[in-house]
Amino acid sequence: MQSTVKTPQEYIASLPEDRKSAMEKLRKITSANLPAGFQETMGYGMLCYVVPHSTYPNGYHCDPKLPLPFLSIASQKNFIAVYHMGMYMDKKLLDWFTAEYPKHVKTKLDMGKSCIRFKKMDQIPYELLAELFQKMTVEEWISNYESVLNSNSKQR
Repeated sequence: MQSTVKTPQEYIASLPEDRKSAMEKLRKITSANLPAGFQETMGYGMLCYVVPHSTYPNGYHCDPKLPLPFLSIASQKNFIAVYHMGMYMDKKLLDWFTAEYPKHVKTKLDMGKSCIRFKKMDQIPYELLAELFQKMTVEEWISNYESVLNSNSKQR
């Protein structure tokens, strides 16, 4: 369900009723728990939290005109997704999350490399996500991102 709306408020308003409250709550905990410096925007048809060009002028290596993405939340066709690039690049953070998840939710973790999928709105572990969102600062994210970029360029 890629959206074409322009603002986070329009995005939430455009969602089906059964998704609105979960997405509003996710948006609130994301904004309340991400360390200072991340900026909320719309990108790729979803809510995105990015490092703005004013902080990281290089932007995203795939398209330097775009700010550096970090976290996105989206209402997809069959689930709500949280895309956390920090977990994709930081194995310790990923290991922490996968160990903590069963303490908060009875169902099996449904996750890709950076995508956490929630099919049941009443089983979203908001407290765990809030804790996850606090664990990486803008500076740490930029450092991780650049170290992965540099190691990839050395392998070529």
